Amino acid sequence: MAGRTSLVLLAVLLVSAAATPALAGPAPPAGESPSVLAGTTDAAATPNGTSGPDRHPRIVAAYPDPVRSGDAGEFAVLSVPPDANLSRYELSDGHRSASLANATGAATGRKRIAVSADPAVARNLTDRSVVGVDALSLANDGGRLALSRNGSLVDEAVYRETTEGSVVRWNGTATAWRPLGATDREPVSARNGEVRAFVLPDAPGVPLDVLAGADDRLLLAGYTLTSERVVDALVRAHERGATVRVLVEGDPVGGRTAREADALDRLSEAGVEVRAVGGEGARYDYHHAKYAVADDRAVVLTENWKPAGTGGNSSRGWGAVTRQEAVVAGLAETFRADAGWRDARPWREYRRGRSFERGEPAVGDYPSRVEPERLPVDRTTLLVAPDNAQSRLIQRLDGADESVDVIQVGLGEWDAPLVRALRRAAARNVEVRVLLSGAWYAREENRQTAERLREWADRRDASLSVRLAEPGDRFEKIHAKGAVIDDRHVVLGSLNWNEAAATSNREVLLVLSGERVAGYYGDVFDADWRGGSTGLPVGVLAALGGVLVLAGLVAWRMEFVGEGPVGVGP
Repeated sequence: MAGRTSLVLLAVLLVSAAATPALAGPAPPAGESPSVLAGTTDAAATPNGTSGPDRHPRIVAAYPDPVRSGDAGEFAVLSVPPDANLSRYELSDGHRSASLANATGAATGRKRIAVSADPAVARNLTDRSVVGVDALSLANDGGRLALSRNGSLVDEAVYRETTEGSVVRWNGTATAWRPLGATDREPVSARNGEVRAFVLPDAPGVPLDVLAGADDRLLLAGYTLTSERVVDALVRAHERGATVRVLVEGDPVGGRTAREADALDRLSEAGVEVRAVGGEGARYDYHHAKYAVADDRAVVLTENWKPAGTGGNSSRGWGAVTRQEAVVAGLAETFRADAGWRDARPWREYRRGRSFERGEPAVGDYPSRVEPERLPVDRTTLLVAPDNAQSRLIQRLDGADESVDVIQVGLGEWDAPLVRALRRAAARNVEVRVLLSGAWYAREENRQTAERLREWADRRDASLSVRLAEPGDRFEKIHAKGAVIDDRHVVLGSLNWNEAAATSNREVLLVLSGERVAGYYGDVFDADWRGGSTGLPVGVLAALGGVLVLAGLVAWRMEFVGEGPVGVGP
């Protein structure tokens, strides 16, 4: 890439040195097709150890601890072979056994069924067919389920102490507790094709163009939505006869602004379906994804649907538009799964009795130096968190041979898996560059992060360098969440690189593979890197006193949802 070559030559001439950390991690666990009963690899349960031949049913999931009085509606899930006769099978909870004779009719053909002693309640908790059985009671402090035929054990599953409102799943490996209804999506890939690559604030017209072209369907997912131009585009699409649906986070950190409430009110009044995610039964800490599906096109962004983001009035962001059928379908399915769960409540219902915060839109004006381009890709991969994104990113970082360039608002905890992966990459002499936000609310924390990484790299002679962005007149602050790996793979989307975001939020990312598309975002990174500062010693702002630090931390949490335990960025 020309930008990288010139930068390396300049670095040699100036005899400047930088250190860089490394990335590595385990290969992602094998998953199943999307299901509302899902788990992630961990050691919360013992796998089925005595599974019978394929002709026998298997125990695949359990929900022992519903968020209801008396654990009403608890159930177990069985995978049943075709035409199985369950009349001779019994399911034991370790104390009593329940006959599965009543389940035979419900199990015609290979499928998964739920069995419960309280089927009327359980049917409101799962999309599986629910069969009523007697005497099944699942202990909350851990237990053993045993499936027998004519008194002979054919399958068993052991689980540890439960997490309220969560499901445990077995598929041949130990699994962890996951919130009821959490998806278990596999990555979706499409070979070859073309994407429209763009960055913000340079090209705010691109995401609007996607919305404006919708005639049949328009699905918009976001963390927040305040842009009047976006609302206008959604209303116009609805008036053209398109099916328009909007999904946003119900409780953004710092509260929802009156400006956003007005925008969502306007959409609802126009007849657009608007849902807010959160409250009782919520599967994720935050709905932080930022994308839209418009007919046969989709756009994935690092930015919020507000003037500071998609409006081009403030933030450096990355985005891409694709028509690749599998990716567009995967995004639409993700939207349906999230909008269709019971934690996605109609906006008019959600707003009742709520107060809203005052907020002011960004009004910056920045030159359009980077034009959008239509570029070929060898492959596009759709990742979602918490289902698969972190493990696949770690796998990609662990496979890096030459370079990793990362742009983030901030990095997560020192031992967060993605941060460890960066250090591992640098330790094996992959050139790692990390560009962090230099905005006033993040500067001191990012200075400390940068200093710690530099000290680590110096001690180990690792190839890692870190800078804080100095935007000049190009943009106000970094909000992009992306990476360029080996000048061939681009990562962009909503994921902040910390453990909470990767494991507890709904996030959406694209991995774009190809030299030309990597060159596009790589050149943008190089330009932003050249404008960055290497940083001053830790504590340089101490003279400003504790008041400024406290004010910064409060504003950061109020407006952007900090990079700490909540795992959400602006």
